[in-house]
Amino acid sequence: MAVRMVELAQELFPLEDLALYWSVRIFLTWHDVPIGSLDIANAYQSVSVETLAKEIAKAPDLDFSHEHLLKCLPPERMPEHLSVSVIIPTCNRPEDLRRCLENLDRQRTDRFVEVIVVDNSPGSGLTPPVLEKFPNVKLVNEWRPGASYARNAGIKYSQGDIIITIDDDVTPPPHWLEQLISPLMQENVMAVTGNILPLELETPAQQLFEIYGMGGLCRGFCLFKMDGSQLPKSRVAIPVWELGASANAAFWAKIFQHPEIGLWEERLGAGVPVGGGEDLFLFYKILRAGFTHVYTPNAYVWHKHRRDMASLRRQIYGYSQGIIAHHIMTLRYYADWRAIVAIATMPIYYYKRARWQMMGKLRYPISLLLQEVLGHFMAAWGLLKSYQHGKSQPLSPCPTIQQDSPKHL
Repeated sequence: MAVRMVELAQELFPLEDLALYWSVRIFLTWHDVPIGSLDIANAYQSVSVETLAKEIAKAPDLDFSHEHLLKCLPPERMPEHLSVSVIIPTCNRPEDLRRCLENLDRQRTDRFVEVIVVDNSPGSGLTPPVLEKFPNVKLVNEWRPGASYARNAGIKYSQGDIIITIDDDVTPPPHWLEQLISPLMQENVMAVTGNILPLELETPAQQLFEIYGMGGLCRGFCLFKMDGSQLPKSRVAIPVWELGASANAAFWAKIFQHPEIGLWEERLGAGVPVGGGEDLFLFYKILRAGFTHVYTPNAYVWHKHRRDMASLRRQIYGYSQGIIAHHIMTLRYYADWRAIVAIATMPIYYYKRARWQMMGKLRYPISLLLQEVLGHFMAAWGLLKSYQHGKSQPLSPCPTIQQDSPKHL
């Protein structure tokens, strides 16, 4: 499956160079803002303007109303005197890191942007040669394995008013940075996450990941907020997983020193026994502290999904562990009994998905669904191993960041 982008504010043009692809996924934008997507079975042929226009017109989920398009316009820009630190954990992926840094260099911004690469496998020697072409990028070595350890090490050395976290396998478009941080200007907003779209869908594993979670890492094309003041009133667990991921997120730097928030939870995330859930737990703590979190599809990045099935299975297993581990953490540290209900209702969710699969409504293998179930089953054991891992790898103290407090705190 090919991946293409079509700008609707300009004249349509035929989609060519598709001779190697049976189908194509098209992301539609309006003034660089993604507003939806559609798939076309082109059968190794080019897609004409007439066909493209016809498919766009009959796409069921696209909203071309004037009111909706006005909502898609970029928000007011953040004042340029506020600085940004972009923290990128990396672990033996030099080509992905090089592509990410090249696109960061193309950002349309006049503010001071500090880029910090945290090498989570310094012994390999793969990262320093990449940074030779990027003399302004800071390199921090973090020997303790784990993405959360790496992000916290980056925070310790950062100087920005705003901290952005991305992964080394994402590609940000030129307007991304300003779009991502702009919602932080709104009252009480402490965190922003953006959309994450597939860079390529070349392999079966990459296409299956887009089905996982009903959309891969994409959280839709509508801006929305979660207000922390509503958290105590909810009778069900707050669906923080709808907010996006740490691969495309921005925060006021001071929240990492907030007594009710602190740093990334280092017993969760890639590189430790529980391979996910660290972003869910941080988003939860931000909301619990009474702040607001914004999801904005305007600030999208392209993510390079795992290309082979073995990597996909490990990724899904880690994510599935992470969501249950997140619920267990909210129960343990905050006595949030809604976590028990969330965990107890998981079998209903899996029953529905298995039924959809058997009815042919879901093109998702039972083997991957069983991998999710296994991850949920093993979450408590993985969390125990993560605690043991934490004893051998001391947790980071909350760092002191010397800077003026953001006006929203």
